[in-house]
Amino acid sequence: MENTVTTESKSSIAVIVVNYGTADLSIDAVESVLARQHEGHPVEVHLVDNASPGDDAARFAQAHAERGWGERVTLWLERENHGFGRGNNVVIQALAARAAPPDYFFLLNPDASLENEALAILADFMDTRPQVQAAGARIERPNGSPVAAAFRFPGAGSEFGSTVSFGPVTRLFARYQVAMPADLPRQQVDWVSGAAVMFRLAAVQKAGFFDPDFFLYFEETELMWRLHAQGGEVWFLPEARVGHEAGAATGMQGGRHRSKAQPGYWYDSWRLYHVKTRGVGAARRIALLKFLAGGLNFTLRRLTGRAPNLPLNFRKDFTAHVLKPLFGGEPGLARPDGKTPKAVWLQRQ
Repeated sequence: MENTVTTESKSSIAVIVVNYGTADLSIDAVESVLARQHEGHPVEVHLVDNASPGDDAARFAQAHAERGWGERVTLWLERENHGFGRGNNVVIQALAARAAPPDYFFLLNPDASLENEALAILADFMDTRPQVQAAGARIERPNGSPVAAAFRFPGAGSEFGSTVSFGPVTRLFARYQVAMPADLPRQQVDWVSGAAVMFRLAAVQKAGFFDPDFFLYFEETELMWRLHAQGGEVWFLPEARVGHEAGAATGMQGGRHRSKAQPGYWYDSWRLYHVKTRGVGAARRIALLKFLAGGLNFTLRRLTGRAPNLPLNFRKDFTAHVLKPLFGGEPGLARPDGKTPKAVWLQRQ
């Protein structure tokens, strides 16, 4: 008699989509999960609305009723914009408090969708490797071409080389570049994109969940730093495929805003990441190096007849959100003014 594997015996997965003002995209993301079979893995979906200013919450309630989502999809209609990490914590902490929590949770950006049985691929891989605490998928543009989804941890070398952004210097520091090749084969890495990543729930609970000080950006990087610190591994699996319209939910692409100044919360998160992972002394050195690199960017590109390619208002914003808190304030505060995160943070600056 053949042995069969029942759905109940397979590892369970909770998918979390955190929305802010992108209702149509978020509904499509949920539908992309419900449309897959997941090769027998029990899958539940959690859709969080981060107090969107429009009618997103009402539209989700309507979609839940009209599309027959039923018990497969749980809505979390929040009254505060928690940001990314705290928005996910709302669900993750509730899952961890269950008598029988799911084995894994998968973060899916609202502007992303499953392109194959990515959840099953990631879960099956992690089932056989208990030391793996997070695994990321290949992320593709709408035309199918991959984008960088696996990374090295940021440090002094990467900050200097990327900020100078001048051919010979950039090449000299290429080995420190944060983004790894988009066509990277399966391998262990420092961290993977939070747009499509599966975490082992017990490992994240042990690490302390997402750090609530981060509002947006660097929160998944810092969490995966802590997973490494507790002996875990992070892997990139290109056979798991997710489509992603990068920046649709935030206006950011490649760590920079598409058209305007870098949002203040980006600089806050940059500072917090370096303080929390490397300490205040190292964060100060890295910040000074980045500020110096910004000056070199301006000078070298002007000398070669090109416009500087720094974010708009780089010197002013970096000074206000990074240098002043690091050298004259409270380096570990979420914001230089010490206020707690509020919905007004996420403005389309």
